[in-house]
Amino acid sequence: MVGPARPLIVLFGSSIVQYSFGHGGWGATLAHFYSRQADVVLRGYAGWNSRQALQVLPTVFPKDAPVQPSLVIVYFGGNDSCRPHPYGLTPHVPLSEYKENMRQIGLYIRSLSETTRVVFLSCPPVSEKMLVGSPRTYEACRVYSNACIEMCNELSCKDQSFKVIDLFKSIQKHQDWADVCFIDGIHFLEAASEIVATEILKVISESKWEPSLYLGDLPTEFEDVMYPIQPFEN
Repeated sequence: MVGPARPLIVLFGSSIVQYSFGHGGWGATLAHFYSRQADVVLRGYAGWNSRQALQVLPTVFPKDAPVQPSLVIVYFGGNDSCRPHPYGLTPHVPLSEYKENMRQIGLYIRSLSETTRVVFLSCPPVSEKMLVGSPRTYEACRVYSNACIEMCNELSCKDQSFKVIDLFKSIQKHQDWADVCFIDGIHFLEAASEIVATEILKVISESKWEPSLYLGDLPTEFEDVMYPIQPFEN
């Protein structure tokens, strides 16, 4: 850790998270907006599903850590939604298990501190015309997205610390989304990342969390130095 202490925002998920710090990525955008106000930390694991994520929670988020996250943004689902393979050669996780895994992930993270909040990102769509022989389908993404949203709504009925962003619908609001939002039909180009970052900032700004994590409510670390303007000399 380096000081002074700032709120800690952790991005936890699969490749959609791991690659989010690339050029124009949504994680990089959040880090830019929160510079000098909060630390945005990446914990992304490409290819992972919710089953693997659940197994490493105590290692990634130790309960005895001296500093706990103020917010964790969680995304798993795309890999879980892959078609099952008879020999287990895809990361498929059955829908009921996926939903329960995500519930347990959310509850564990929420238990880290009284002020730790959780935002789930639901499964985004895929552009099937860009995928050849892929075990992923648009319809499966829709089903797993709905499961994530349903799970989070169940949690948020009892605790407003949980929020969810419907990426399946949000991405498709972009005109020509299937052509301009993906590198390969799955992973995000800047157009999709802009949508994700905008939706996250919107949820944070509209939440009634105390303390607030809204950009306008957080102090800026150290005042900007204003240098006097020196007269120009010939």
